[in-house]
Amino acid sequence: MARAAHHRQLRPFQWLGIGLVSLGLSGCDPSWQQRLGIAPDITPNKLPKISDGPLAPPLKPGRNVIVSAVERVGPAVVRIDTVKRVNNPLGGLFGGAPSIQQQQGQGSGFITRSDGLIFTNQHVVEGADRVSVTLPDGRRFRGKVLGGDPLTDVAVVKVVADKLPVTPLGDSNDLKPGEWAIAIGNPLGLNNTVTAGIISAVDRTNALGSGQRVPYIQTDAAVNPGNSGGPLINAAGQVIGINTAIRKAPGAGLSFAIPINLAKRIAQQIISTGRASHPFIGVRLQMLTPQLAKEINATSSRCSVPETNGVLVIEVVENSPASRAGIRACDLITAVNGKRVKEPSDVQLGVDRGKVGEDLPLTVQRNGSSKELTVRPAELPRKG
Repeated sequence: MARAAHHRQLRPFQWLGIGLVSLGLSGCDPSWQQRLGIAPDITPNKLPKISDGPLAPPLKPGRNVIVSAVERVGPAVVRIDTVKRVNNPLGGLFGGAPSIQQQQGQGSGFITRSDGLIFTNQHVVEGADRVSVTLPDGRRFRGKVLGGDPLTDVAVVKVVADKLPVTPLGDSNDLKPGEWAIAIGNPLGLNNTVTAGIISAVDRTNALGSGQRVPYIQTDAAVNPGNSGGPLINAAGQVIGINTAIRKAPGAGLSFAIPINLAKRIAQQIISTGRASHPFIGVRLQMLTPQLAKEINATSSRCSVPETNGVLVIEVVENSPASRAGIRACDLITAVNGKRVKEPSDVQLGVDRGKVGEDLPLTVQRNGSSKELTVRPAELPRKG
């Protein structure tokens, strides 16, 4: 019954079609003949041109770029196991646990020199009494921590070996959102795990809170505990970052990596001196907005600032490099080393790219006029 009903629905349209054919065949309008496919073909040279792009070669079957990149880097990605002795304040009481306990940890790293130099995160090896490094081929070595930097979370480990596989290091200065981002590491104890995504953003200075000294690479490649210290690589099989942190969000997570160019600079300092050096000029900064400027101008007798967006100096540390350079509270910093700045993190990164004891040009706006100043950063005081 269903089939008969369906057939009845088609009959009126069949008769309508026949009528149109008859009309088209009997009439002199050639458009109906073209629509029915019985008119003469239009010659190709009369067809409109819809594209002038070059012809792309056909895709060749075979391995994709991720496979090739992982094969290039994977053999030099290591697992780092740590043991830390911790005091148990209740240890030994009433026959309980011992007063000294061992705390185990695990992370990732990657070999940058064939004689056993390894990059990882500071938080992976911090406070470790014993460090063990295991290669994907099963070889295992005792590791020595050459040093680490808490501010950037970069650390360097050394093993006694030679002719080890090495990861090629890329350039993180020209990364663009949308490029491939491939993470390799040992998340949750699962060795040699590969995840892939794209670079979601670069220069994320507010990714993990304010006052950060790292312009993080943000990616959507899946990263979990145990990935810390492992490489983030590009499609060419070059390391562009060190996976260091994640932020959980409903439905997905965000991953952040230290740019490899920053890691290289910190590692060179650690290898040379055993610690990293960070420039410091001694100012407190505030993001200025037109509304905040109106409030400052209405309530302060010593400050007059333009009603605009910018970076406002709200305090200068006494006897600091900034005070010696003539920087004052209420100055608006507009450029560091010739590069314009829009927010306090831009100033922080600009100072970090300078060197301790070397002149660093700053441009400030004061009372409506621009001034060129020169500050000589000092060594950032160490806590503790």
